[in-house]
Amino acid sequence: MDDEERAASPGDGPETRIASQQQGRRPPRTAAGLSRRGGVWPLLALLLAVQLSWSLYQLPVNRVVERRLCREYYRAHDPAAIGPGGGVDEELCKVDEIQQHLAWILGAMETAWIVGDFVMTIPLGFLAEKYGQKAVLWLNLIPRIFTIAWALMVGFHDAVPLAAIVAGPILSVLGGDCVFNSITYALAASLTDDYVTRATYFGWMSSVSYIVNLLGPGLAGATMTVTLWLPFLISICLLLLAIPTVSLLPTGDMSHPATSSTTAQDDEQREPLMPSPLLKAQNSNPSTWSSIKQRVRVLRLTVASHPRNLILLLISFLLTSLASSDTKLLPQYISKRYNWTFAAAGYLLSGKAVVNFFLLTFVIPGILRSTQRTDLPQSQSEVSDKVNIRYARICLVVSVFGALAIALAGTIWLLFPSLLLYALGSALPVFTLSLLKSPSVSPKHEGQVHDSTETHLFSVVMMVKTLGSLLGAPLMALLWVRGIATGGGGMGTPYYVSAACYVAAIVVFSGIKIVRH
Repeated sequence: MDDEERAASPGDGPETRIASQQQGRRPPRTAAGLSRRGGVWPLLALLLAVQLSWSLYQLPVNRVVERRLCREYYRAHDPAAIGPGGGVDEELCKVDEIQQHLAWILGAMETAWIVGDFVMTIPLGFLAEKYGQKAVLWLNLIPRIFTIAWALMVGFHDAVPLAAIVAGPILSVLGGDCVFNSITYALAASLTDDYVTRATYFGWMSSVSYIVNLLGPGLAGATMTVTLWLPFLISICLLLLAIPTVSLLPTGDMSHPATSSTTAQDDEQREPLMPSPLLKAQNSNPSTWSSIKQRVRVLRLTVASHPRNLILLLISFLLTSLASSDTKLLPQYISKRYNWTFAAAGYLLSGKAVVNFFLLTFVIPGILRSTQRTDLPQSQSEVSDKVNIRYARICLVVSVFGALAIALAGTIWLLFPSLLLYALGSALPVFTLSLLKSPSVSPKHEGQVHDSTETHLFSVVMMVKTLGSLLGAPLMALLWVRGIATGGGGMGTPYYVSAACYVAAIVVFSGIKIVRH
């Protein structure tokens, strides 16, 4: 067993032999099983390329838009502040009027991206059925490349109206984060049936996401100090590298491998993003609209056929997604409230990455492995449920205090430990996503298609999370604009609201009950 295989299956140590005695012997390791476990590496590589490119784009676009607004403001109010090259000192750009316009434009861009993504999720699922999941992932790269290139074009050419920058994110109708996450998390879940390994994969994916999102600003800050267009160029190059990475991804139901025939492989590749047992007739050609309606009905039936625990879990996903929309404000929040440059704000945000990396890469997998050493007369699924619910609640409580601490931080020295505290709640998706396969949330029934139901659930979850972001983007922009107008401690208003959303999620989550088996 080589190092990669050992890393992909962290539960292979002595502690797992106790769990094996509880649940019977594990199936022998076959070449197909090893291949399935190895399939997590190209998935992580794709996540790294796509999310790092997006993170490198998000901080500089703040400065690009602010730079345009700043020039327009001082042309009207104080032309002498404009330098010979047409630039304005960044410190002069922190006036309320500029920052409020910046908040509205960035909020409009974020909302446009989420709207296109949300509206087209189901139609793109229909395309995934016809052309395969990899085709949809390739299509997903187009709006990302265009949005970054368009922001670069608008930011550096005054002849193009600044409002036109919102046109870039509208192209998310070709696919955005909802579709991307739905496919990648479903692929990760299909790699194994072992709950520790599956949760570890989710932890690795969350680790990549958080590390990129929080290290990305530091890298963006370093590159934009060299020249403002450099992080945009690097982002586009990373997305181009993601194109061949998609071809290396595993396909289909990897937990239950089919035969090695070409037909079986083709069937796996054609598996839809949101497969539907109602789409039966291969020879018929229903209209796209009727297929979309059928798919919506299948998703509704999927939710309706599950117990109350799933509804509560989905509501908690909605609330936490809405609350986490405040992270989009952090660069501008730090820059405005503490009068820092965006590059310096990026370095500060990178400090959170240490906590996220340590937590998601070492602490959480260790906690999950330790649960297999229990000698209690409980089933593996019951132990898993208790662990996931307990630590999800802890993450929610930590998130409440972290958001409140950020809102109350009057100085940069108080903000830094507040950011570290907030980062401790970042493990929440590991536990909540693992609950999706719990018998308490998704009980298995005879005749049920395993992969179909699993993919349905992940699709519904990603749509709910996207809906939360859709509500959160304009709400946080509005709260931030009002906070700027209030000044002082009032600038923490978005984070007070985030804390309230996390409290509501705690209340909802407390209603989830473990079903004994």
